[in-house]
Amino acid sequence: MAKKLGVGVIGCGNISAAYLRLAPLFRGIEMRACADIDMAAATARATEFGVRAETVDGLLAASDIDIVVNLTIPAAHYEISRRALDAGKHVYSEKPFVLSVAEGLDLKKVAAKKNLRVGSAPDTFLGGAHQYARHIVDSGAVGRITSGTCTVMSHGMEHWHPNPDFFFKVGGGPVLDVGPYYVANLIQLIGPVRRVAALSSIPAKERLITSQPRAGQTIPVETPTTLHALLHFENGAVVTLHASWDVWAHGHSPIELYGEEGTLFVPDPNFFGGEVRHTIRDQPVTKPAKWEHPFAVPNQESPRGPLANYRASGLADMAIAIRDERPHRCSLEASLHAIEIMTSILKSGETGKFVEMKTTCERPAALSPKDAKALLAPSPARPARAA
Repeated sequence: MAKKLGVGVIGCGNISAAYLRLAPLFRGIEMRACADIDMAAATARATEFGVRAETVDGLLAASDIDIVVNLTIPAAHYEISRRALDAGKHVYSEKPFVLSVAEGLDLKKVAAKKNLRVGSAPDTFLGGAHQYARHIVDSGAVGRITSGTCTVMSHGMEHWHPNPDFFFKVGGGPVLDVGPYYVANLIQLIGPVRRVAALSSIPAKERLITSQPRAGQTIPVETPTTLHALLHFENGAVVTLHASWDVWAHGHSPIELYGEEGTLFVPDPNFFGGEVRHTIRDQPVTKPAKWEHPFAVPNQESPRGPLANYRASGLADMAIAIRDERPHRCSLEASLHAIEIMTSILKSGETGKFVEMKTTCERPAALSPKDAKALLAPSPARPARAA
């Protein structure tokens, strides 16, 4: 069996449980340690998942840690990733992996100099539903994509998250927090973006927390919470993106892509699974033929019902790509391009002007059912509780 790369998690908040719980599903990685500026949080996570607790400095110095998974708050992503690279570790970061193109380019330079990899969530576009959508696009079934719509709208995070403050600070907001799922999926379905334009607003200057344990407290809002953007892709397609945390309900599909030969309906890219539908010209909307993909198989229960959750698939793909000396799908280049798209949306919202992209990327390689099966451990544990 090929050697597994040792993985250490920095940041033991909510999302760390998902990585630590789901990592055993995959080949090529082994969770070994976790760290946090709050040692009590690190100790609690370590006890829960059978790994060792470390200080941040201790984890970065550990000889058995090959990859650092950076799950700190967005404002700390760059600093922690840079420290990990300086310590000779590969890095896989939660999204957004940096908050500016300059930070991303610096990490790229350091990684190249040290022959290290940088990867970034989201990896939901590797899910069975979204890879089926990719298959439909690549097959030409709906023709060349010419336009589309993306909608990510809700009423924020203060109703369920125990500490929702960072969602409303600079580096948060719907575009940088939830937008990466949509932008990453658009890049893998259509390709890189040429320029963007946007309008933005902050309808509520304060948000009332109704979740425990801080119900009744208020949060100042420091970043736009409603944005309507226009994305002009290099292939000529024009897609509108509606992102808001000021909407109680709406009737829009998560993603609709309009091709020369039909329309493709893509489910919510926050999730790995979902129903993909498409039309051929003026024919009725139908469900495509069944397409077996390992990352569409439900593997946990949730309030929404059975759910396919394969978080850490991007991390495992990067680990195996390091071994096989091939590009990894959740790449620095694609993530950096996504960061430029999203930060340019924010910039356009401030200035009212189009912003031309300075970065670009290749579409990530498709993840076929065979490729996905190769990422899974031979006898994966099937986690039963929701992330």
